[in-house]
Amino acid sequence: MKRKNNKVDVLLGLQWGDEGKGKIIDVLTPKYDIIARFQGGPNAGHTLEFNGQKRVLHLIPSGIFHPGKMNLLGNGMVIDPIAFKQEIEELMKDISWEELKKRIVISSGAILIMPTHRLLDQAYEAAKGNGKIGTTGKGIGPAYTDHISRNALHVGDILEKGFDGKHGGKMFKHSYILKSLKYDIDPESLIEKSLEFLSAIDFMRKLRIVNGSMWLNEQLDAGNNVLAEGAQGTLLDVNFGSYPFVTSSNTTVGGVCTGLGIAPNRIRKVYGLFKAYCTRVGAGPFPTELGGKQSDEWCANKKVEDEENIYPDANINDSDPFIQGIALRRKGCEFGATTGRLRRTGWLDMHLLKYACMINGVTDLIISKADVLSDIQVKVSTGYAPNGDPEYITFSAWKNLQKHTSYENLQTEFMRYIKYIEAETNTPITMISTGPDREQIIMR
Repeated sequence: MKRKNNKVDVLLGLQWGDEGKGKIIDVLTPKYDIIARFQGGPNAGHTLEFNGQKRVLHLIPSGIFHPGKMNLLGNGMVIDPIAFKQEIEELMKDISWEELKKRIVISSGAILIMPTHRLLDQAYEAAKGNGKIGTTGKGIGPAYTDHISRNALHVGDILEKGFDGKHGGKMFKHSYILKSLKYDIDPESLIEKSLEFLSAIDFMRKLRIVNGSMWLNEQLDAGNNVLAEGAQGTLLDVNFGSYPFVTSSNTTVGGVCTGLGIAPNRIRKVYGLFKAYCTRVGAGPFPTELGGKQSDEWCANKKVEDEENIYPDANINDSDPFIQGIALRRKGCEFGATTGRLRRTGWLDMHLLKYACMINGVTDLIISKADVLSDIQVKVSTGYAPNGDPEYITFSAWKNLQKHTSYENLQTEFMRYIKYIEAETNTPITMISTGPDREQIIMR
């Protein structure tokens, strides 16, 4: 029986994103009535696999494939209407338009990404030269910048008269900034994109737009269960991540309150998801990176096909850490779901994992991709030497985990690894993902 004045459970990434949040949200959704995204935008790439098919979501919450569940795009999000429309059209291969209208709810306070935001993103990144931070180029940062400077367009604006004029005025201001940055604008392409933007806005008007905070609190008071879904990861938080190599929003638990409009005392469980190893896309510090600077430069300049051609036989047990990193990337399919970029790979960093648990008040840990580390002597960084180099301990290899379906039958070698992490973080691991499919999960 549903209980009134329900609380919100939260799923967060504890690393630099790409921890597998889409799958875990999909697995948890049957327990909830509403899945609510609280930050980020089309820079997210949440991958789900079921019925032998892979699906990647960018803006739509990861509960969308479950009938009878509502999916809220919250206040803290930045929404590109063009990308949103394309994502809906892709979903319509599996879900009818009438059904999607029942399942999707958009907060009127969510921020709109305009075509000129994408251009500004590219212009700002180009102006940084060698100091690039490796953004996705989706217009995320400039859209959040407009919001903070009180110049943004929000979803609620599309319901008011004169929206086209407001849009034109913002475009003019952006064009002025682009010219000051000496960024070459193609007028015809910009006009074409603007018309596509306005067409996508008409499409958005057909969906349910609500006062997000009022609506969500009313749903909680009515006894509905809510799971808040984060994008990116803790170490990319604009306040608590590896600044300036961060995203433009609050990816930590505080972002749930500001991004959805709920009080802190309405948060109950905080699920913290982490990979059995670490990955990072783009520039920024990565202490346990396999191959160090060589790997960083390689991933910044090479594509998947380059790596496959040059290192077709990379072995995870090679004596060269750089080659080990390539092999781990290939075994774990570590390529950006949104950008296709090579993800930098490295060992689990216990210092950073404990930091992420502290910042977020994690109550339950979830580990993903432990199956990728099968048949490998696994290392974990326990901290750093005085010169800054990571210090490691080693765990014996475990066999393929994908055949395991219960916690009680897990291999001794793997359990040593699990128990070590639990002891260090003082937090239980309550879910273990043993593969990409929604069925490949062990509940404790």
